[in-house]
Amino acid sequence: MVSAPHEAMHRIFQEYPGLFSQLSDILGLPLPPLVSAELLTVDLTENEPLERRVDTLLRIRTENDGPFLLVVEAQGKKDPGKTASWPYYVTYLNNKYRLPVLLLVICQDHATAAWAARPLTIGLPQWPTVTTRPLVAGPHNMPVITNVAEARKDLALATLSAITHADNPDVDAILKTMSVALRDAPESIVEPLVEFIAQGLGNRPAAQQWRNLVAVDLSFYTSPLSEEIRDEGRAQGLAQGRAEDVLLVLGVRGIEISDGTREKVTACTDPELLSQWLVRAAIAATSDEIFAVESSVDRQDTVSAPVSLHRPGRTSAREQWGT
Repeated sequence: MVSAPHEAMHRIFQEYPGLFSQLSDILGLPLPPLVSAELLTVDLTENEPLERRVDTLLRIRTENDGPFLLVVEAQGKKDPGKTASWPYYVTYLNNKYRLPVLLLVICQDHATAAWAARPLTIGLPQWPTVTTRPLVAGPHNMPVITNVAEARKDLALATLSAITHADNPDVDAILKTMSVALRDAPESIVEPLVEFIAQGLGNRPAAQQWRNLVAVDLSFYTSPLSEEIRDEGRAQGLAQGRAEDVLLVLGVRGIEISDGTREKVTACTDPELLSQWLVRAAIAATSDEIFAVESSVDRQDTVSAPVSLHRPGRTSAREQWGT
């Protein structure tokens, strides 16, 4: 199954083909300025059962030299099968398009990058017939960008750098830099870059930090990720407000609240369950009784003496979120 980091490492080139122009300088590959980049089909399947696909394929045109094909492969770990498939991609594409082919491999860890950078040979040890030399970008050679001005110079490159350094000990500073750098960018630019970083982080601990940064530093813009974060925030706010109401009702009624009850109520994130406890808090004899599976309040249709749920001058979370 293709992972989110895998998709982010190569799909960013589909969204920002010009990214390779800056990346080539970093990787020490002198090229004339790029004029255009055309996205091509990634399907390399021939008329046989075996299906072959590259991750991203671009036709690149430069000012001075002729066009060439750029194959972008995202590699999350060592894969012995690439020893055969990568040379096949290069030779097949060269034969199909009659253009030079450059294989670029994006990695997120040093071991995989070192493995991917090895020349792949076909032929005899003493006389290789075909040699494939991948160009590799990863944590070993991508810049660590923690300067906002530097990030703003090329947001796509800074995003790819953040993705390749997902396991860097300084990833917190890298992500904070990106969130600040994206503040003044147009929403059409911000949205895909935010999503690429979220994908690139996968399920790493830094992914939650990025979600928090998006919610705070980039709260002005909408995207699937930001909306998901805001929905989570609304649900948390609703649960917190109901938890406060449960404790307030018990306190107004003079019921002593045990430490266990307080901890359980404040830790609960289920608004529906908290609503049940709130109703039970209106008639429970002790604070622990609100957790009973069935209590007297569950058998009554009404409560004779309703209790105010609001402190003077206080807006409850339910009113705040329109519930």
